[in-house]
Amino acid sequence: MLETIDLSKSLARDEYVYNLLRYQLQLRDLAYQLYVQKRTLVVVYEGWDAGGKGGNIKRVTEKLDPRGYEVFPIAAPKGEDGTHHYLWRFWRRLKPPDEKQIIIFDRSWYGRVMVERVESFCNEREWKRAYREINEFERQLVDFGMIVVKFWIHISPEEQLRRFEGRRDTAYKAWKLTEEDWRNRAKWDAYEEAVNDMLLRTSTATAPWTIVEGNDKWFARVKTLRTLVETLSKELDYQPVEPPVKDSKKKKKKKKKKKKRKKKSGDSDGKEEGGQGKEE
Repeated sequence: MLETIDLSKSLARDEYVYNLLRYQLQLRDLAYQLYVQKRTLVVVYEGWDAGGKGGNIKRVTEKLDPRGYEVFPIAAPKGEDGTHHYLWRFWRRLKPPDEKQIIIFDRSWYGRVMVERVESFCNEREWKRAYREINEFERQLVDFGMIVVKFWIHISPEEQLRRFEGRRDTAYKAWKLTEEDWRNRAKWDAYEEAVNDMLLRTSTATAPWTIVEGNDKWFARVKTLRTLVETLSKELDYQPVEPPVKDSKKKKKKKKKKKKRKKKSGDSDGKEEGGQGKEE
């Protein structure tokens, strides 16, 4: 499945700036509708290391009312979380819409069928059973009235290496890169097999996966925002207003037209002046 994804998709800067702000403002409008209609949006982010999940989440939440959302970065379970069923720590983080309307998981319960599978933190019978458990879990959320959106941010091995090296060579980014990242990269094929199985077995009508082409971060950010806006518009039966965002492309076209008009008027003036001189 992943090998068929077109990772060459990209956006020009003008398109990115225009669409980013446009969808951010529409998402803010829809977030208020979640509050009005007493609904909860659950957003799941999964993807390769250095895939751009953090930056993507930052753009999604940038224009939202901070009182209405919460982001949960998920790592290996510790303390009380480690003593319960793996889904328990996610159940306990869900909140009523009066409190939070948008819950974002930066990594999620899918660790069961990816990291835990590849690293043998659970046996084969357990991770195979997890597909059914996860589908039932998500079905329960949706049946209760929640909206579930799941993103897999996909990048190529070559792009991941470029980003790893960029982190290694940039002092203020170096903290992001660990030995575990390099170790996981060495197991790319095993992880890719696990991801393909995950996407095939847990993309349901209730909670489908959206694969985001992530080699170009600008394209990935706009695609996730657009997906959220389109999904919420449908689920809430509410069409957000088109925000008054100026399209820089149109502005450039207008400037070019004005320049052409000035040139034409200047040329015609010159011709007229030349004609008068000849007559004299």
